[in-house]
Amino acid sequence: MKIIVVGCTHAGTFAVKQILKEHPDYDLTVYEKNDNISFLSCGIALYLGGEVKDPKGLFYSDPKELKGLGANVQMKHEVTDVDSDKKEITVKDLDSGESKTESYDKLVMTSGSLPIVPPIEGIHNDHVRLCKNWTDAQVLFDDAKDAKHIAVIGAGYIGAELAEAYSKTGHEVTLIDGVDRVLSKYYDPKFTDIVEKDYKDHGVKFEGGQMVQKFTDNGDTVSIKTTSDEFTADLAILCIGFKPNTSLLKEQVEMLPNGAIIVDDYMHSSNQDIYAAGDSAAVHYNPTHKNAYIPLATNAVRQGILVGKNIEKDTEKYMGTQSSSGLKLYDRNLASTGLTMSAAKAQGINAHQVILEDNYRPEFMPTTTPVLMSLVYDPDTRRILGGALTSLYDISQSANVLSVAIQNENTIDDLAMVDMLFQPNFDRPFNYLNLLGQAAQEKEAQSK
Repeated sequence: MKIIVVGCTHAGTFAVKQILKEHPDYDLTVYEKNDNISFLSCGIALYLGGEVKDPKGLFYSDPKELKGLGANVQMKHEVTDVDSDKKEITVKDLDSGESKTESYDKLVMTSGSLPIVPPIEGIHNDHVRLCKNWTDAQVLFDDAKDAKHIAVIGAGYIGAELAEAYSKTGHEVTLIDGVDRVLSKYYDPKFTDIVEKDYKDHGVKFEGGQMVQKFTDNGDTVSIKTTSDEFTADLAILCIGFKPNTSLLKEQVEMLPNGAIIVDDYMHSSNQDIYAAGDSAAVHYNPTHKNAYIPLATNAVRQGILVGKNIEKDTEKYMGTQSSSGLKLYDRNLASTGLTMSAAKAQGINAHQVILEDNYRPEFMPTTTPVLMSLVYDPDTRRILGGALTSLYDISQSANVLSVAIQNENTIDDLAMVDMLFQPNFDRPFNYLNLLGQAAQEKEAQSK
């Protein structure tokens, strides 16, 4: 069978490995327009902030490894056209400029995503940069050396981490977002208020609730005009989100309005001979049981593996996602999964929420640390829809427990009494997640 894989970051890399693991005799060609594969963009802030000294560790595979598995890896080759009726692609060698046409039996679209670059006046100048891939990371590393004041535009995960990283390397940092809260997509106000205080304590100025309208190149600096203010910086970094890189298949397969390719449980697009995975594909979002666009490496890796498992015949279903994620800012750990209360309200979903703070282990221990927790759930079915935690204590695996609970459609009653270990070094007789479930039970009992 002849397989063509378009794009090779997370989903593409894992799809190639899985396909050749199960079908080493397949004729598989990878076309990647960049000169590298498998770059962990989530490590950019760690690299720019100096915590990761050797950026080579941000790559977990390379063309040599894939070639060793039997893949024909063509780097710096851009697929410029797909004809799904003829089952052909057109690909351009970016070094020579030459183009050719290749046929396929199965096409794997793992073309990833592109940074959203809005049509803002003056956006295309040398003081305004993107933050997406290895090339961007290298440019930012060099530019920041001569910058005193850095403006980060977009307070999602990447922007939030960059703001922290540059504040720790001696830069003056302004973080700008159109929403009036940082990390608003992932956390409700009780949590984001804490993060914003941490930023203030470390000298980061958060300017929320204002949209950028214009960039002006002043020679050595750039002026950033927003809907309510104006800022001057040596460097401005755009981190306002991503969109699927799927124009090659426009009107050839079913997509979400933003261009994410809709896939079935086995990673087929609406064309059974075209698979999609990663940032180019939609995911099944378990809290709502609907398709959504959630560009996370965890989703890409799992979908890529499933492409490999299902490339010959449908064998393993996609489990969907809870969009579980986490980050660390100034020694504070944050993790979330599923719906926030804000998202539930915005989508018209009937939901209740409890917020609880308690120490993670008994007060008689030499030390203990408070954990702030949130649980979002359906008051009718009592099914858990989302949760979030923050603490100086490592709460990351507790978010994974809540993720499994959402995946399995567990209720607040299940969480309240599920068996968890007790040992004073680790937790209380009731784990703090048990207490969170019990708080939800109490709320519902009082509402009757």
